Amino acid sequence: MKKTIIVLLLAALNITLLKPCTTAVISGKATNDGRPLLMKHRDTDDLNNIIKYFNDGKYSYIGLVDASDSLYENVWIGFNEKGFAIMNSASYNLKDKSDTTDSADLEGVLMKHALMNCASIEEFEEYLSSAAKPLSVEANFGVIDAFGNAAYFETNNFTYKKFDVNDESTAPNGYLIRTNYSFSGYDDEGYGYIRYESAQEIFNQAESSNGISFDYLLKNVPRCLKHGLTKEDLRNQLPENDDVQVFKSFQDYIPRYYTSASVIVQGVLPNELPNLTTMWSIVGFPLSSVAIPVWLVEENDLPKLLTPNENGLAPICSASLQLKKEMFPIIRGSGDRYINLSRVMNKEETGITQKLQNVEETIIEKGNSVQNELRNGKNDKSKIIEFNNWVDNYITEQYNRLFGLNLF
Repeated sequence: MKKTIIVLLLAALNITLLKPCTTAVISGKATNDGRPLLMKHRDTDDLNNIIKYFNDGKYSYIGLVDASDSLYENVWIGFNEKGFAIMNSASYNLKDKSDTTDSADLEGVLMKHALMNCASIEEFEEYLSSAAKPLSVEANFGVIDAFGNAAYFETNNFTYKKFDVNDESTAPNGYLIRTNYSFSGYDDEGYGYIRYESAQEIFNQAESSNGISFDYLLKNVPRCLKHGLTKEDLRNQLPENDDVQVFKSFQDYIPRYYTSASVIVQGVLPNELPNLTTMWSIVGFPLSSVAIPVWLVEENDLPKLLTPNENGLAPICSASLQLKKEMFPIIRGSGDRYINLSRVMNKEETGITQKLQNVEETIIEKGNSVQNELRNGKNDKSKIIEFNNWVDNYITEQYNRLFGLNLF
């Protein structure tokens, strides 16, 4: 009996230590504009994330990192000056049963190295093949490059399997989704099967339109309130207003208490400059944060909302976590599994997520306008800096107006 209790406790502890992410790689064949996309909805127990510029390798690059990672040794999604982009989801069914390797969890280190040194998917595969083993990883690495390539590499300590998203026999719909199990791993092991179904339904709906777009994914994946197994859609159960707390079980949805960011890298067409790559970044809890486009500029020119302040934290992330407390007001026991839906959404549209919808739409519209100018030959760094200054001011004003929060 005592042994059973210990096993159950260890299993429960393991669940809290998992890093469940929902990811996708989309070929340009499946998008509305022909540009490939790389999507990562990140779940982790390190909820404070920031955006960093790096110039410590062969290529300069931008990445999402943990604010607590003072040496910035790990990158969790990013892109470099050559248009190469990478992200991952942790896998829990890929390590060989005979593998006794103790070292693990170096996925962030591997991705940082790839951004520093790889200009293409071909070079990344060469790196995986030639790197010293064991790699100390168990992950689905998603990658795109400026040549139109897109792929997943399901990778363990000693081997990998490539899934070419441009290959119709591998990805007949032009995209692949991965959560926390690998298709080349052990059957019925790992995690994220329900989230996979949720994401698959969203992508199916996107296909029926004129192709998959980054803004459709930004709106629907990180804010998906439909359960992949029960099909319960919380958007169909909205409270009248936010006067009374209305709690709903919030397990196995794509967004969850431990979601720290949701990011989409929008690649380029083969004839475009790699520095037109754009990383649409929702830093912080997606139900209380907004997407901000990020281009490859130096640290001081990035939006101040995304970069570390004097406390080492990104102001937009801190603000989102402050608002998140209203969505998860129960701090004892299993309170993180129950969301106060009335503060997220309600019929009077006074929910936090609802109030931020128009804010994000304005940012995307203006970001698209800047993108178009850059693509049409006006590749002027000053336009990016001007936009970044605008977005800092605009979001700061809106969070103060809507919620009384001071971001700076």
